[in-house]
Amino acid sequence: MKIQKDKYTRMLHAIAYVVIIGLSVACLLPFLLIISASLTSNESIIRDGYHLIPGQFSLEGYKTVFIFPDEVLRAYTVTIVTTVVGTTLGLFFMTMAGYVLARKDFKYRNTFSFYIYFTTLFGGGLVPWYIMITKYLGLLDSYAVLVLPGLMTPFLIILMKNFVKSAVPEELFDSGKIDGAGDFRIYWQIVLKLSMPGIATVGLFLALYYWNDWFTSSLFINDTHKYQLQFYLYNVINSAQFIAQMGAGTGVSLATEVPAESTKMAMAIVVTGPILFLYPFVQRYFVKGLTIGAVKG
Repeated sequence: MKIQKDKYTRMLHAIAYVVIIGLSVACLLPFLLIISASLTSNESIIRDGYHLIPGQFSLEGYKTVFIFPDEVLRAYTVTIVTTVVGTTLGLFFMTMAGYVLARKDFKYRNTFSFYIYFTTLFGGGLVPWYIMITKYLGLLDSYAVLVLPGLMTPFLIILMKNFVKSAVPEELFDSGKIDGAGDFRIYWQIVLKLSMPGIATVGLFLALYYWNDWFTSSLFINDTHKYQLQFYLYNVINSAQFIAQMGAGTGVSLATEVPAESTKMAMAIVVTGPILFLYPFVQRYFVKGLTIGAVKG
């Protein structure tokens, strides 16, 4: 009976591994397709479509993206700085907010939790937000406007609060107070050390938000030297498409000189590359933080 049970268990494990491997390959194929397309000539993509192996190898897409290397490097620098500064400050503020809202001895924690949750359901709209940022806060065309809007995200505050509640026993707060520790010392020396999976999860969400943000630049940045990488590349691909369409409409052969399709794929690789290198280092904490923070209330 035990042999049959072990055989049945091994068979289930084998099936599970096959399914997981199949799903992993299915998730990996689109990215491999993008890499292949970024290394394929624009004419080959238009003529033969996308393939996992480049039909006609070419680096013209990357050459178009890096046609002005100084500007790409500057946009990279702006994105890296805003990502690092925004993620660091956002983690500091949101972990403090999560810690305070998780404390049962905080009298107004339910009231503040409701206000934070309410903002996930209703908002003032784009126009009032634009007026507030530009007219009342005076952040138009400044680096601060690229960082400040994402510092306090309601969903991430709630996630951090739930994680602190599940990861840090209430008795530790009382023990710290008995030993003479203040609230900030308890937060700094106890809560942060026990909340690393949740911090890694929130940090990755924040880093992805800042890294992928192009909408803020499109609204509030007029100086091209302050463009984030995504918005700069967005302008590059729009210019390439416009030139290609103008050439097609006038009968002038410009489509071969502006590799719009391969440039799109090269742009995707340039944008996602750094995040792909970052994710494996925080993946272990990310999965644990999501499951614990989401299940416990």
